Amino acid sequence: QVQLVESGGGLVQAGDSLRVSCAASGRTFSSYVMGWFRQVPGKEREFVAAIRWSGGSTYYADSVKGRFTISRDMAKNTVSLQMNSLKPEDTAVYYCAAGAWVREVARRYDYAYWGQGTQVTVSS
Repeated sequence: QVQLVESGGGLVQAGDSLRVSCAASGRTFSSYVMGWFRQVPGKEREFVAAIRWSGGSTYYADSVKGRFTISRDMAKNTVSLQMNSLKPEDTAVYYCAAGAWVREVARRYDYAYWGQGTQVTVSS
């Protein structure tokens, strides 16, 4: 059974940095795409970033490009999202996701597995 466990959320000020991580277990993820999505109450869950476990290709939403960096640690089976120059509009619950048959990295329905989420709050 695949398990994704996020950690590292918290409360920061605008302009600060924060790193959230996702510990993945339950199978070999070599053929998977790992993604980060975020959601605020009353809104759709939106794509933030994704990385192909094999090869390491990365993808970003326009809203975070240049500020956020997704990476993976194959030895530890973790995926991290380094968030710099945070803005109040980055406030959301951040979810880690994994999928073996992801055709569109920004489409949340392509991901089969999800973590429980971690809250990131950026104050102005």
